[in-house]
Amino acid sequence: MSGTDALFEQPNWLSGAMVVLGAYAIGCFTTGYYLVRWRTGQDIRTLGTGSCGARNVSRILGSKGFVLTLVGDLAKGGMAVWLTQRLTQNQTLALLALIAVAIGHVWPAQLGFRGGKGIAASLSGLLQYDPFLTGVYLLLFGAGFSLTHRSVGSSLLAYALLPLASFLAKQDTAHVCGMAVLAAFIAVAHTQNIAAAWRALSSRPRLAPSDL
Repeated sequence: MSGTDALFEQPNWLSGAMVVLGAYAIGCFTTGYYLVRWRTGQDIRTLGTGSCGARNVSRILGSKGFVLTLVGDLAKGGMAVWLTQRLTQNQTLALLALIAVAIGHVWPAQLGFRGGKGIAASLSGLLQYDPFLTGVYLLLFGAGFSLTHRSVGSSLLAYALLPLASFLAKQDTAHVCGMAVLAAFIAVAHTQNIAAAWRALSSRPRLAPSDL
């Protein structure tokens, strides 16, 4: 048995650290940032909404930029989890990889911890890690979008409900907690969106008694 085989046979703090660092490094390759920098020399984080996501990139590079950014972000999330599963055959480590790749995308060290919002990267990782919960996410997103016609809000709601879905599906504690941690990181990444939505909701005029 080689040293690498021995290291990954049983999960331990060293194998966990290697998985987290590796997945984080993969997540740090923020596709939209490097694509816009290469094509225009500009920093996408100073343009449009300031996001490195596909929608903001499309404002600068059009539909091709959207597709390339989306494919790149989806690929790295799925790759991080897939590589972990192939090397370790351990779902707990795969869960760590899922969370770490999302964190790398949102807070890339080489870009001053200012990256994207993490939905595409984490969703592809979730598909590789747990197809069932990915299906639940898509159902929740579809229901939310059909009612509100807002993609970001629907995504955040779907992520927020994933821990509950995991619990109701009687998945193990690590699974439920992992979904809760992932949902929390996605929510933190979208703090500005949540704050803007709250301000818009709060600014709506309330009916006076005479209007009732």
